[in-house]
Amino acid sequence: MEDNIKYLSEMERYEIININDGDKYNFLGNNDIVIDERGVLKLLILNDSKATFSFFKNSELIEVPWEYVK
Repeated sequence: MEDNIKYLSEMERYEIININDGDKYNFLGNNDIVIDERGVLKLLILNDSKATFSFFKNSELIEVPWEYVK
């Protein structure tokens, strides 16, 4: 296999951190990924809730284009 191939089971454990301000958005497995019909990753959809339990709190969703992910 190619060296640059990543498995979803591995990637879902990646912690998402905004490199501009250090804000953390939980792990990739706790957020959403948009994949097009060709299998190309297009967007991360991040839940902006800072609370551990957000059952009763509205949270904002942040869409991050995949080309901005490092």
